[in-house]
Amino acid sequence: MIRGWYIGASGMNAQQNRLDAISNNLANVDTTGFKRDVGVSKAFSELLLRRTQADGVYETSFGSADAAPIIGRMGLGVETNELYTVFEQGSFKNTDSHTDFALSGEGFFAVQTPNGERYTRNGNFLLGKEGILLTKDGYPVLGENGPISVPDDKFFVSPNGMIYTREDNQLVDRLKVVRFEDERYLKKQGNSLWASNDITGPSYIAEGEERPRVMQGYVETSNVNVVNEMVQMIEVNRAYEANQKSVQTEDGLMDTLWNKVVVVNR
Repeated sequence: MIRGWYIGASGMNAQQNRLDAISNNLANVDTTGFKRDVGVSKAFSELLLRRTQADGVYETSFGSADAAPIIGRMGLGVETNELYTVFEQGSFKNTDSHTDFALSGEGFFAVQTPNGERYTRNGNFLLGKEGILLTKDGYPVLGENGPISVPDDKFFVSPNGMIYTREDNQLVDRLKVVRFEDERYLKKQGNSLWASNDITGPSYIAEGEERPRVMQGYVETSNVNVVNEMVQMIEVNRAYEANQKSVQTEDGLMDTLWNKVVVVNR
């Protein structure tokens, strides 16, 4: 019976983690370039139950049989395995701003932060006082030759990421758009930034068919579908209540065991 408490509690914890992920998705439905998270759970290893009062085999008229047959399997609950990020493409929103960019396809803008190079899908940039292209948090956006500096906001960017001045059509730099060997394991750092690690491998500049198309004057919206998230929230709440009921039932059985069965047998 005590095992039932732990199984029910593990299910409640797993559903709480799923609910936290859904709540974060809904909170960022209007965040540019946000990618939704999905909580993934896995079951603990099952136990194989056998009868223990006998051992070996015994003879029957039809042959022999196992004296300690397998009764069945028993689950031991679940745990949250990982928080999986869905890198599905969001839709595009037209802003008509020269400093807004969206990536059509897989890839990330590179940004210089105090903690090193970070990556983002949020192309809602602005020009700083010194003409440096910055994120909304003030981090320089990187080109392939370092931070991008333009004389004014009258510049244009080709689909390949080449930045030209509009007045004399001079090449300034090319947006540093990067890819990874395994983008699934990029870690969210907050403020729409991502960090690489040993699993993702180092970033490399996307070229050829791997390079996404740069769209100037657009931003990528989040890939959160409000209706789907609300449906999942209802599902999680019901699953949580079911696990809660199982814990309450186990508690009632233990109460009966200690207050009625044990007292009668004294």
